[in-house]
Amino acid sequence: MGNLLHYAIVFLVVALVAALFGFGGVAGTAMEGARLLFWVAIVLFVIALVGNFVRRV
Repeated sequence: MGNLLHYAIVFLVVALVAALFGFGGVAGTAMEGARLLFWVAIVLFVIALVGNFVRRV
């Protein structure tokens, strides 16, 4: 899951650099990719947390 957050940050940096240089389409696409990877990482974290809690009980 750490890799997902790493790639989300990479996409965010790419989006910021693309926006800085005026590439709006690339910036929007990279931002959506970063947002998607971030939410996938959050969902997987919650699933792992619940699974760990259920396994201990």
